[in-house]
Amino acid sequence: MAPLVKELEQAPGLEPIVCVTAQHRDMLDQVLRFFNIKAHIDLNIMKEGQSLYSLSADLLREFEQVFREASYDLVLVHGDTTTACMGALAAYYAKVPIGHVEAGLRTYDKYAPFPEEMNREWIGRMADLHFAPTSRSAENLTSENRPDHVYVTGNTGIDAMKWTLQAPFEHPIQNKLQKDSRLLLMTMHRRENWGEPMKEVFEAVRRVIRKYPDIEVIYPVHPNPALQEVIAQELEGYERIHLTEPLGVVDLHHIMQRSYLVLTDSGGIQEEAPSLRKPVLVLRDKTERPEGITAGTLMCVGTEQNTVQAGIELLLTDKEAYERMASVPNPFGDGTASHQIVHTIQQFFQAQNR
Repeated sequence: MAPLVKELEQAPGLEPIVCVTAQHRDMLDQVLRFFNIKAHIDLNIMKEGQSLYSLSADLLREFEQVFREASYDLVLVHGDTTTACMGALAAYYAKVPIGHVEAGLRTYDKYAPFPEEMNREWIGRMADLHFAPTSRSAENLTSENRPDHVYVTGNTGIDAMKWTLQAPFEHPIQNKLQKDSRLLLMTMHRRENWGEPMKEVFEAVRRVIRKYPDIEVIYPVHPNPALQEVIAQELEGYERIHLTEPLGVVDLHHIMQRSYLVLTDSGGIQEEAPSLRKPVLVLRDKTERPEGITAGTLMCVGTEQNTVQAGIELLLTDKEAYERMASVPNPFGDGTASHQIVHTIQQFFQAQNR
């Protein structure tokens, strides 16, 4: 949302009020500092070990106060987080129009990803403006009988890379990497992958490390303590596997640019990496970004160790297969999504005032 906030700040007649929940305090603050964004409302809602039940209840309670204390003309929520879903629900209760940024992504499997799939479907039912990143996501909304106010804009995450890659890369991890190594960037944190699926993937990565001496892995570890413990048990002590703290957006994008390929179960990275011509192996059985599969920038390899290893080795050893994935234009936008969204919002308000 950061590039969209910056675009809104420059738009005549619009005043963005930024509300954050701080579910991940350190990661959030890095972004706010980098983009020079002031959070007008900071709910600071993070609690150690919180469940989806308690998080949802706390969010809705806090958002009730937000809407009681001031009136708003439009509420923008992004993606498929619990924060976005509860924010949209609170706006609906307050009868405030809702704009959904990154709308229309679907797997149509309510447990994959969990709980994100149902979050975004519920938001889609409540939203008044749908900013879809691709024509495929727009078609999903149309098929769900929401043909009005659906706009294909690209994804704002691509916009953000115009800012981040211009900033200097100063993370100390770069001093630990071999000069000519091929770097694998890995992120893995989805709830449906906790436990055995993660262990299967980690075994595949260990096998690759042992087999290819020029391969190094960077794994920014998610702040959830339960994940940190498992990851440490499985991957600590390997010379060419670098476990780091969660990375700020600038460092993440620079490391992505340095990488040979990306392994991830994350969502946004599936869109960002193709902008840098990096093939992506998706550590899930299905993705809500099928445009990347169709275009050829993404490959779903699931979590079974032999399949994951085979996918990695294919791209390490088959130059033609690698180039096919790396050379495809990014299907998720051209970096102008924020400008298009703001233009649409202005038209929306103009139409209301007629």
